[in-house]
Amino acid sequence: MSRSKIALLVGAAQLVMAALAPVAEARVADPAPVSAADTDTSEVDAVVVTGFRKSLGVAREAKKTSAIVSDVIVAEDMAKFPDLNLAESLQRLPGVAINREGGEGRRVSLRGLGPDFTRVQLNGMEVLGNVDSPMDSRGQTSRDRAFDFNIFASDLFSKVDVRKSFSAEQDEGGMAGTVGLYTAKPFDYAGTKGAMSLQVGTNSATKDTQPRGAAMIAKNWDDKFGLLASVAYSKRKTEEQGYNTYGAGTQKALAANVVNLNAADAAKAMNGELIFARGNRLSVWGSDQERLGITAAAQWRPVENVTLTLDALHGKFTNDRTEIHLATRATVGSTVLGAATPHSGNLVSPPPVLNSIQYDKYNTIIYADVDNTVFATETRRQSAKNTFDQLVLTGEWAVSDKLRFDGHIGQETSDYDIPMSDKFYTEAFGGLITDYRGDTGKNTYKWNTTDPNNYRAHEIDFSATYQTTKLKNAEFNGAYDFNDAVTLKGGLSYRGFKNEGYSQTNDDVNKTAWEKGTLDDRLDGVTKVFTQHKDQSWIIVDWDKALAKYGVTRTLGAPRSIYAVEEDTKAGYLQLDWKADFMGMPLRGNTGLRAYETELTSSGVMAVKGVNTPSVAKKTYSGVLPSLNAVLEVSDRFQIRMAAAQNINRPALGAYAMNGSISVDGTTVTVSTGNPNLEPYTSDEFDLAAEWYFGDIGMLTAGVFHKNIDGLVASQTTTNVSYASTGLAEGLYPGVTASTNVAAYTRQVNLNNAKLTGLELSAQSDFFFLPGALKNMGAVANLTLIDSETTSLVNGKNQKTDIFGLSDINANATLYYETAKYGGRISANYRSDYLIDSGAFNATTYVDAAAFYQLTPRIRLSLDAINLTDEREEQVNSFNNGFGQTGARRLWNFTTSGRTVFVGANIQF
Repeated sequence: MSRSKIALLVGAAQLVMAALAPVAEARVADPAPVSAADTDTSEVDAVVVTGFRKSLGVAREAKKTSAIVSDVIVAEDMAKFPDLNLAESLQRLPGVAINREGGEGRRVSLRGLGPDFTRVQLNGMEVLGNVDSPMDSRGQTSRDRAFDFNIFASDLFSKVDVRKSFSAEQDEGGMAGTVGLYTAKPFDYAGTKGAMSLQVGTNSATKDTQPRGAAMIAKNWDDKFGLLASVAYSKRKTEEQGYNTYGAGTQKALAANVVNLNAADAAKAMNGELIFARGNRLSVWGSDQERLGITAAAQWRPVENVTLTLDALHGKFTNDRTEIHLATRATVGSTVLGAATPHSGNLVSPPPVLNSIQYDKYNTIIYADVDNTVFATETRRQSAKNTFDQLVLTGEWAVSDKLRFDGHIGQETSDYDIPMSDKFYTEAFGGLITDYRGDTGKNTYKWNTTDPNNYRAHEIDFSATYQTTKLKNAEFNGAYDFNDAVTLKGGLSYRGFKNEGYSQTNDDVNKTAWEKGTLDDRLDGVTKVFTQHKDQSWIIVDWDKALAKYGVTRTLGAPRSIYAVEEDTKAGYLQLDWKADFMGMPLRGNTGLRAYETELTSSGVMAVKGVNTPSVAKKTYSGVLPSLNAVLEVSDRFQIRMAAAQNINRPALGAYAMNGSISVDGTTVTVSTGNPNLEPYTSDEFDLAAEWYFGDIGMLTAGVFHKNIDGLVASQTTTNVSYASTGLAEGLYPGVTASTNVAAYTRQVNLNNAKLTGLELSAQSDFFFLPGALKNMGAVANLTLIDSETTSLVNGKNQKTDIFGLSDINANATLYYETAKYGGRISANYRSDYLIDSGAFNATTYVDAAAFYQLTPRIRLSLDAINLTDEREEQVNSFNNGFGQTGARRLWNFTTSGRTVFVGANIQF
């Protein structure tokens, strides 16, 4: 359906509802609005820490009276959230999938769309966390619109909600949905109340002691004035280890490499027909993590109808990391073929010799026995720090029984710094048998990997990265009740957002001197044996001893990759909340329009002959977004829900960044840049659901949703275009003018379109039909099935693939048993495989469990177990084959992170 038709549909619906509403009979009594712009009329699936069965009944009632599609998780009391991690709580809601880092939930995907499509708000303000991961393949130092949930402990929050459908009162963006995080407020509690949570745990991989603690205290003076403060602290080690590659590639063998092969295999190898894995690497990623969170809130009600709330939050998440690898590595390919004349300083080896090989129907090497290949160890040290600060003032004013206003003003800052990310490479030579015929790679080393005399120093790389995100936000809303059936809402908002950063490097320190043998490259006295990998031990360096031995001082070059992206958005909306009759049945909902205008400024540097040349670009875009949400109450137990809307999603920040390079090789000019002229993605969205309620808490729901998405961003390279068409200023490179031919121009463009259709099924019930104590059991389950298709223009032809980050099956189930004295639950969460821009993740099933024992009315003992099956994370990629071809997926990164168990107590006072 076209946008013009949707706009007409919504406009017509507005007129119809406005006409019906004044004469409508108000069949359903809604609770008094909490906020003019955030009325709690959302469809709710609630999970509460204690009284799990009771919470399901509350969830069912909220679902029946909802106007838009949303889910919520709440804590029943202070410092008592269902899970240790916010993402792990969210994964049990319909349509929600997460990915994990070191076994801990990290980022959230909604209804098949990746984390970049999910907006996260904290106390009503949007937050954009800078993405953090120890692995390059998982997006280390990425700049996008996703949020990392591991920066905050769950103990700090009283509620998390997820809005899946769009209404005019919501901020535009977040095409998949909006996740709202809410810290506790003093008016939530009566009198003086406090809580403390203490836990200690361990992990099967790290075998360390992991303390966690949280405390919260609140004082409420008769709902006139209140203060609250909370703190949460945790410390733990994580370890992921396994087998991985750099990808795959072709490499022509030399005659000396194939003397032991038969004629046919030798010919294939020398012709470059075979695809070799690169790296063939054993890896361990270790991390010492420390997390601190502090919140404070003050509420003041100077008169009965005015409430002011001041919220402050500070979060700090630090990582001291190690990354250890043993890999095949050479200047060409890093495959088992190594180099033509292997040498490292004075250490010289004969050319590699393939003794035997096996390959599949795609000519991919799945087994190789080789002598004299080139190895490298990588000893990486890294320090990362992510800090977040927010201050927001919120006001609510009920002018009369009919008129009310609310709003907020606030600012936040998020810094993500990696001041140290250094690598020390050594080199060695020896024989290897590498085998990919099983479900992962397996290496057999034909040399002593723990003898330091077999290694030589090869190179040192130093680097650092810095990012800062700032947001200023103001919002003002009003609502007027014409009668019990009609409420008119409206509001204005401003969001000023800036993301900036740069990096510094100093690579290949001592590399030339070591290669030429002019500097002693022996590793005497600077190594130690690394024994933490389950399959092999090998030599790594001691950083302090190595730098001292070779006389190296850590220095960094001038800042590079400098960028800044600023977005200033002004928006306004009108929304009509209504109730009416349709063929004798109650019909309720809302309809509205939201208008926005965004001014984008992108600045950065172009790398020209190694010199940073500043460049700035500006763009303004605007739009109007209609929305309609409606619920038809067929009976007291059965209702039908419908929603239609348009929404947008702004591209990733890295795509906007105005930096890149201009290169000239003879007469050939190439240009690579970001693209500040990108348009936001647009989406036409539809929801239709049926809901049936039975028993005390029973509920069965089935819903379908559909999105038509236009303007997804993809990288595009055009050839033989004029320099003027790049939009860059003249004079950046001597001799390059507006008419100069650019042989290859690469940038991000609005290129792809997508369609997404999904089915959500959800069920919950206690086992009231069972005898005796078995009645205390119950279950909650949901299943989401998604079909998607992306259309890309490649070489003038339409090519269809899946949407990046989309899993076509998401399912979870929770079985619980609960009494007033004790209880427990076990949850399984399944996510099918999904693509990323450079490969894919295979399917995973994570199993978590929790149990409690109420020792006294104020003391509760707890047990939490995470990743009980030690699930393996599997990344794969492809070389010259689409993922749609059976067998085209090739190993990239297989890791496990161990099981984690916590025991503890929660004390209320």
